[in-house]
Amino acid sequence: MQITNQFTIGVHIICAIEYFKKETIVTSSLLASSTGANPVTVRTVISKLREAGILDISQGKTGIGLMKSIDNISLLDVFNAVDSLDEDGLFHFHSNPNLNCPIGKNIHKAMDDKLAKIQDSMKKQMEEIKIGNVYNDILKELKLEK
Repeated sequence: MQITNQFTIGVHIICAIEYFKKETIVTSSLLASSTGANPVTVRTVISKLREAGILDISQGKTGIGLMKSIDNISLLDVFNAVDSLDEDGLFHFHSNPNLNCPIGKNIHKAMDDKLAKIQDSMKKQMEEIKIGNVYNDILKELKLEK
């Protein structure tokens, strides 16, 4: 699979911005501390989320903010911003199946449509799940910790 940690870092960043926005100016340093990720990686993800129209970045008084509500940002939006699929899709087929073998010469044809269905299903699920759902689950966990 091609999903990197930038996807979960992106979701984490958005949830952290939502959580801390009323308490403090949200900076890349705060987000790096929250994610535990390398600051360069965090700035890269922030940049990608900004380019996708998810984050607003202003130096100084307001810091990093969200361009839209967490209820209007899907997991697919984040995925597409930081980890979009290449032309090969989610699954990479082994490149040299033995064409003289009955399995090797037919495995691609037998699996391609199934893998496409899995990928489409994953994308549909990611579109349905909003960052607001993830954030609300975090808030529930925080209440349980008290």
